[in-house]
Amino acid sequence: MGTQWDDNSWQKDFLNMKSHSPADAKLLMGGVKGLKDAWRLGALHVEYERLKKIQEERQQQ
Repeated sequence: MGTQWDDNSWQKDFLNMKSHSPADAKLLMGGVKGLKDAWRLGALHVEYERLKKIQEERQQQ
């Protein structure tokens, strides 16, 4: 099973999880335009995974 690089479902989910700065919201909706955007999107994905894990742990309790 390979990685689907065009899968942006996590971005839509993350937009609904918390409030974001206008720049981050634009990046999540519009995609990467350069290396700086790619780094920021990677950091946002790590934050998304952390919040998703916390959310799942709360649902199990």
